[in-house]
Amino acid sequence: MIGDVVAWLTDPANWSGPNGVPARLGEHVAISVASLAIAILIALPVGFYIGHTGRGASLAVNLANLWRALPSLAVIAIVLPITAAFDNQAGFFVYPTAVAMIVLAVPPILVNTYAGIRGIDADLVEAGRGVGMSERQLLTGVELPLAVPVIVTGIRSGAVQVVATATLGAVFGFGGLGRYIVDGIGRFSLGGAAQMLAGVVLVAGLVIATELFFALLQRLLTPRAIQVHRSATPTPA
Repeated sequence: MIGDVVAWLTDPANWSGPNGVPARLGEHVAISVASLAIAILIALPVGFYIGHTGRGASLAVNLANLWRALPSLAVIAIVLPITAAFDNQAGFFVYPTAVAMIVLAVPPILVNTYAGIRGIDADLVEAGRGVGMSERQLLTGVELPLAVPVIVTGIRSGAVQVVATATLGAVFGFGGLGRYIVDGIGRFSLGGAAQMLAGVVLVAGLVIATELFFALLQRLLTPRAIQVHRSATPTPA
């Protein structure tokens, strides 16, 4: 079986055309990046607000944790009739998959953003207020730089989950690397096992690459965040 998988992955025919690995990889990355970007735009502002003010924190965190329990496959199935009513093409496979991935990515980003901002030493925040810093200056100049590592960890967790779970979109007709898994299962008795396992290997490789990318990003941003914080923290009189 390993030999069959290697043979499938090294077959030039599987690396060209609309069904080739580059095309499917592009679809997978595109839906993952778009979903993650929208999730960040939703979760970061909410996390900043509840972390800085403390208002509505319990409700927002509890709702985020409730979202974690929603099965992505069920979300796709629920959303599909709604999106299909507005778009009889992309509404059947692109939008439902994107919505499910957004729902999946929002909780870790929101919770980590809240935890990162809320976990800043209160003395630092009060020192900033004491020298006349506005609430926005406190958030961007003191709290955010120190919270960057925790925030990136949340984005990293959400990204990995999105990349791994985007394969479910293939069940409802979406492309991506999950297409190889679903099609392989459909023709398992006709030699589709190698294709299915090759799809698993490709998804796993993309997940590992995503994990490594955000680990590197976190390492690069952390020293810069600390440097920004040091330059923005007021010097005691």
